[in-house]
This record gives sequence, structure tokens and C-alpha cells, in this order.
Amino acid sequence: MVKTLYVGNLPWAATEEEIKTVFSDHGNVLDCRIITERATGRSKGYGFVEVQEEDVDKMISALDGHELDGRKIVVNEAKPREN
Repeated sequence: MVKTLYVGNLPWAATEEEIKTVFSDHGNVLDCRIITERATGRSKGYGFVEVQEEDVDKMISALDGHELDGRKIVVNEAKPREN
């Protein structure tokens, strides 16, 4: 089953490929997206990574607080969007 991880406090210059590479060291990454401002295209500083359910706990424990380009990222399981 596929799970989605929330990744916060991303560096402004971080790319989806860079995030995918960091997470791939700890399991199988199915998809990665950084959320951007519609008007400017600039990163909002957070994103989502889709992974296999069996990799979730391993990735959270390994990467929550991990330093990426001088910023400590926040990683936890994404909560469903509320209407």
C-alpha cells in the first residue's frame, strides 16, 4: 500500500530530484512533489513523498530532523486533506 509523507522546512532551492535522492537511501520512493506558489512558481518550503507502507517508519526515523542545505527538515505521515 502507498503512503504519503509530509516533508516540511525544505530549503527554498531544494528540487524534487534532490528530495527523491535523499529519501531513496532509506526505501523505495514512488513520487515526490514540492508545493509551489501558483503566481510565482517559488517553493512554499514543503512537499510530499509517496512511499511503500513498509518504508514509512524507517524513513521518518532516519530523516525527521535531517539537515538538508543547512535546514533541519520535518518528516511525518501526511494527514488527509480536510474539506
